[in-house]
Amino acid sequence: MKPQYLVTHSGGFHADELLSSVILTRLFPEASVVRTRAPDWITPAADRVIYDVGRDYDPAQAIFDHHQKPAPLRPDGQPYSSFGLIWQHFGADYLRSMAVPADHLAALHAAFDLDFVLPVDLLDNGALDPSAAGPLVGLTLPVLLERLKPPYDDRSTAAEDAAFAQAMPVARAFVDATITQLLAKFRAEDVVLAAIDNAGQSAVLELPMGMPYRAAIDRAGASHLLFVIHPRDEDWALNGIRVSEGSFALRADLPAAWAGLTDAALESASGVAGAKFCHNGRFIAVASTREAILRMADLAVADALAG
Repeated sequence: MKPQYLVTHSGGFHADELLSSVILTRLFPEASVVRTRAPDWITPAADRVIYDVGRDYDPAQAIFDHHQKPAPLRPDGQPYSSFGLIWQHFGADYLRSMAVPADHLAALHAAFDLDFVLPVDLLDNGALDPSAAGPLVGLTLPVLLERLKPPYDDRSTAAEDAAFAQAMPVARAFVDATITQLLAKFRAEDVVLAAIDNAGQSAVLELPMGMPYRAAIDRAGASHLLFVIHPRDEDWALNGIRVSEGSFALRADLPAAWAGLTDAALESASGVAGAKFCHNGRFIAVASTREAILRMADLAVADALAG
């Protein structure tokens, strides 16, 4: 399939067709984006992909709308927006265009759908109340992308189309960065799982560098682990392990006596030469050497178990 046109609706844009355009323009760089509601354009034809307009969902005819009744639903009954439909049909090709390894393709496609696409789908369909984001409601990605629209009193076709074009690279940056980070998590998982095997029943996991680790720890069922250490550029870090992805609560906090201390004060409180810093939140501490961070880790474990 090599469409000449990528057709979506004109007027004010939303995150779903903007993000759909990100996917399609990468895959079909020679196709022109046409923003219109003209009937002759939103009628299926061999030279176009139509999305978020047209009142039909028919992949065979390359039309991907979700506003009709009955609306297309995911297998679990949750609604699709045009972004979800485009990702379902074109997402794997998009990942291949980013050189995602074949052995990670299916898992990454599913993870991006769950973490990034589904929230856009739910918000666009009114199936998720924006207030669920609490005080961050104005900072959700759909809201931020739609803030790139021109103001209400400058809604000419030229202004709308120019704003859409200017928003595209911003949206693409978020899509590509999210995919890159998810892929990095998959790479990190192999390293973390090997480190867990090497750690045995120790409550402290040592990693060769800073990397995502909580998901792999959960996957391994390593409930005995309380802290993670790893080298940084010129020192070593001691980190807590979050109880869950959406929580700041830790399996164990660093000792209360260390909170907010630095350098000599922290050395005195901990009894560890080379101790440099402990965050007030007691989720990270830093020391100058591996030996010092290991000692701090041992003290933190003892404190947690005593508490």
